[in-house]
Amino acid sequence: MAHTPVVMRIVIHIVTSMAITMNIDQLQLVQLLQLTSPSLPIGGFSWSQGTESAIDQGWLKGEADFEEWLSGIVKISFVCQEWPLLRKLYGAWQSENMTQVEYWNRYSLALRETRELYQEDTQMGTALMRLTRDLGYSKAEKWQHKETSYLTAFSMAAAEKHIPQEAACTGLIWSWLENQIAAALKTFPMGQTAGQRIFHVLAELIPDLLAQSAQIQDDDIGQSLPGVVLASMQHEHQYSRLFRS
Repeated sequence: MAHTPVVMRIVIHIVTSMAITMNIDQLQLVQLLQLTSPSLPIGGFSWSQGTESAIDQGWLKGEADFEEWLSGIVKISFVCQEWPLLRKLYGAWQSENMTQVEYWNRYSLALRETRELYQEDTQMGTALMRLTRDLGYSKAEKWQHKETSYLTAFSMAAAEKHIPQEAACTGLIWSWLENQIAAALKTFPMGQTAGQRIFHVLAELIPDLLAQSAQIQDDDIGQSLPGVVLASMQHEHQYSRLFRS
C-alpha cells in the first residue's frame, strides 16, 4: 500500500513521540522500524485474521463498521492479551530466563483459538526467528523449539537490540493496524483516505490503552473475541479468498 501524505504524517508523529517519551535512540528506532516493516519477509501481509471473512459475510459494510471492528480488537485483545504477553516475553528474554520464555510461548499459542490463527502465529514466528538467526541475533540461537509464537520472536528481537519495551509494544500495534487496513483495502470498496482516517482515529487511543494494558495481572492475561473466532473459522472454508487460510 502506497504511503499517502496523511499516513506519513502519522508515522512521523508516532516516531517522534516514541523518540521523545520512550528514551529510544536513533539506532534502536531504525531497528524497530525494520522489525515492523511491511517488507519484512515473514508473511504478515498474507493473512487477514478473519477480516476478509467478516467482509464477505456482510458484517463489515463500510468505514464506520471497520473502525468499530478494529477498535474492539485493540481495546480487548491488545490490552488484555497481546501487549501483556509481549511484556512477559520481553522480560524473560532480557533476563535470559528460557524457562519463562518457553512458558509464555506456550501460553501465547494456547490463546490462538482457530487453526488459521494458530498457523498464522507459528508460521510468522518461525519465519521471524529464522530471519533474525540469519542476521546474527545471538538470542535467536538459543531458541530451538519448532512451534514459535510471533510474539516470542518479536520480543526476542526487541530485547536483543535493547529496544525499550513500550516502544516495542507501539511498534507491534502499528504493524498490526497497517496490515489490517491493507487487508480491508484489498477486499471491499474503501478508499485509502478512509483507511488512513481509521488509522488516525485509532492511533489517538494507543497511549491510554497501553497504560491500561500495563495494569493487567498475569492471571488475567487472555481474552476471547467470538466474532473474530467465527470469522477466522469461516475463512478456513471460504470458497474464494485473497488471503491465506
